[in-house]
Amino acid sequence: MQVTSSVRDPLITGGKTLKDVTHDISRQVEGKPSMSWLLAFLVSVGALALGFIALAATLWEGIGMWGLNKTVGWAWDITNFVWWVGIGHAGTLISAVLLLFRQKWRMAINRAAEAMTIFAVICAAMFPIIHMGRPWLGAYWALPLPNTFGSLWVNFNSPLLWDVFAISTYFSVSLVFWYVSLVPDFATIRDRATGIRKSIYGALALGWDGAAKTWSRFETVALILAGLATPLVLSVHTIVSFDFATSVIPGWHTTIFPPYFVAGAIFSGFAMVLTLMIVTRKVFHLEDYITIGHIELMNIVIIITGSIVGIAYITEFFMAWYSGVAAEQYAFMNRMFGPYAWAYWIMMTCNVISPQLFWFKKIRTSIVATFILSLVVNTGMWFERFVIIVTSLHRDFLPSSWAMFYPTLSDVGVYLFTFGLFFTFFFLFAKFFPVINMFEVKSILKSSSKKINK
Repeated sequence: MQVTSSVRDPLITGGKTLKDVTHDISRQVEGKPSMSWLLAFLVSVGALALGFIALAATLWEGIGMWGLNKTVGWAWDITNFVWWVGIGHAGTLISAVLLLFRQKWRMAINRAAEAMTIFAVICAAMFPIIHMGRPWLGAYWALPLPNTFGSLWVNFNSPLLWDVFAISTYFSVSLVFWYVSLVPDFATIRDRATGIRKSIYGALALGWDGAAKTWSRFETVALILAGLATPLVLSVHTIVSFDFATSVIPGWHTTIFPPYFVAGAIFSGFAMVLTLMIVTRKVFHLEDYITIGHIELMNIVIIITGSIVGIAYITEFFMAWYSGVAAEQYAFMNRMFGPYAWAYWIMMTCNVISPQLFWFKKIRTSIVATFILSLVVNTGMWFERFVIIVTSLHRDFLPSSWAMFYPTLSDVGVYLFTFGLFFTFFFLFAKFFPVINMFEVKSILKSSSKKINK
């Protein structure tokens, strides 16, 4: 028997039982790949292969193949880095923060969101490494390791080094949190499997026996990891924003960047979760678990964070005017009316105007509208990072050094590689791992052997 509130819509529809939950989610792992999954996987692998050609060429020839110049020394590389880090924020927010606040609607989407975090951070970490030019010679210099060249250490005052510590910590905690939550579900699949699959999932289950003491320790570890991960949601993108805020470049040197970047990261992260969840619920027929109610609640978060981002845009312009600094004022006027004005207005349309459509219930409960707007939001967030970085660099203090940035095929190809890598990882995860958290979803369903007398 499924017990539901008389006030709220049920989080799981279709009158599911505990057995139904196990069957519906495990069959995606146990069955043969569907044609839709194979097609999507082949497309992602194709993008990965094409992008790898550009990546290999970049590593062979050097980053001179990118569209960078002496004035615009950062462009697509740092734009994509910040964008991918932002994408990874929603997973930890859904898993850790909403867990601490006992929000049960997170239970059907947290597993995929956590996986998205892991894969997005891997994609983000690639760009600083590639930007080193010869990473095989110098990537390890970012780590505070003793070396054979004397007392040569990293610069601990550099925000770029803070990125290394913040993102590596974020990745490590998120990976452990994600894997620990998978262990009970691995045990469920292990008990249903035979042959080599039983051995593989048995090893992944780490000897899980389902005893009361095991569950008690599991829940304690989950709460500890959630407590560790929650500050990371705020700290990681705050530290990424310091790459810009601690400089003296007009358009970057501002104290609003930390909260502004965090809100933007959650904004773009939830949009990507919506994109993936809508596709997943359709491909794997999980409409009873990822319901319209889940989608509506995520759309409400997008309204809130999108409004915060819009306020941050307005605040930036006000502070530039109020500062009385001519260079700062020019930087923001150049964003609106300069050579890259088209990118600025795309950003404003996608990030400020489009999320307000979710105020209408008909739109925020529409699958098609939500899918389209989630793509629009992530497009706008990419342009936000592009506008912040390129328009602030291409016209600096000296007019004699002004220059334009034009991306090359190599820029586009490396970005395509990360897309292929991200979706290849995600499709493999969705096929071989339970994409929905079985044991948490089951906790929503209350079982009883007695009938209720009406």
